[in-house]
Amino acid sequence: MSFLSSCGLRVRRPSARRYVGLIPAIQGVEVLFQRAADVTQKVEEGSAELGITGLDRYLENRADPTHVSPVIEDLRYGRCEVVLAVPNSWLDVTSLSDLADLALEFHRQGRQLRIATKYPRLLRQYLFRRGINYFTLVAASGTLEAAPAAGYADVIADITETGATLRENRLKTLEEGTILASQACLIANAETLTASPEARELARSIVEPMEAHLRAEPFCRLTANVRGASADTISGTILARPALAGLRGPTIARVYNVEEEDWFSVSLLVKKELLMEAVDHLRSCGAVDIAVSGVDYLFDGYSTAYRQLFDKSACAE
Repeated sequence: MSFLSSCGLRVRRPSARRYVGLIPAIQGVEVLFQRAADVTQKVEEGSAELGITGLDRYLENRADPTHVSPVIEDLRYGRCEVVLAVPNSWLDVTSLSDLADLALEFHRQGRQLRIATKYPRLLRQYLFRRGINYFTLVAASGTLEAAPAAGYADVIADITETGATLRENRLKTLEEGTILASQACLIANAETLTASPEARELARSIVEPMEAHLRAEPFCRLTANVRGASADTISGTILARPALAGLRGPTIARVYNVEEEDWFSVSLLVKKELLMEAVDHLRSCGAVDIAVSGVDYLFDGYSTAYRQLFDKSACAE
């Protein structure tokens, strides 16, 4: 909800008990509140054209990637990792290769390494690619961290953000044991969008502001007044440091002043982490009245995300 609001797509939900909301800024859009684990299925079956869920949930739950695919793979929130974790008491097991050796040893003893997880598809693919074939998956929907202590699994594969819950339950992650780095993503059903030009246009009114907001996030705008003989002279001084001269160079316009005529207004976009360097560079160019403002949206000549969505829809035709 916070992310959508930051994109200018504020959702109005009458109450926490209502599972349908609206985006007042866009007529014709309904917002369906679903569990993250169910969003992929809802988009896949056509109940919704677009969905926001975790990349881990999408990759685990998708049935047909030709119908549903990520449009924006990283919405820059909800970051976590799907990891393998073993009990701290397993002193000799610190890496994935150690776990592979243990799984083989268990197999020779006539037993299987038991792994509790909510991600059977991702986990199988990950282990098979690394030559680990002897294991049994234990389906679990509750708190996985208790599985080794409770005795119904030897190892767990689950999501973690900071690792604090794992540590509190005396578990440790393995070297090379990160199955997937995940975050919130936007997914779409190209087939249902192809069937409706109206839905396609509504999708554009959602996808483009999201993309433009994410593109703008790392930047800020600087404006300043610089005294100089001409715009060419000032631009040459500023462009001496290209990394601090804006995305495509500075925008320079004359400042009309009744007393002096040799002032120019300079505007440029820079990365936020370069802000003070850019301020000092402008100062060295003779700038005063340096103002800094945020950038909410940064649209390009076309929307890469929407074009990708359109291409997928065209392929479906």
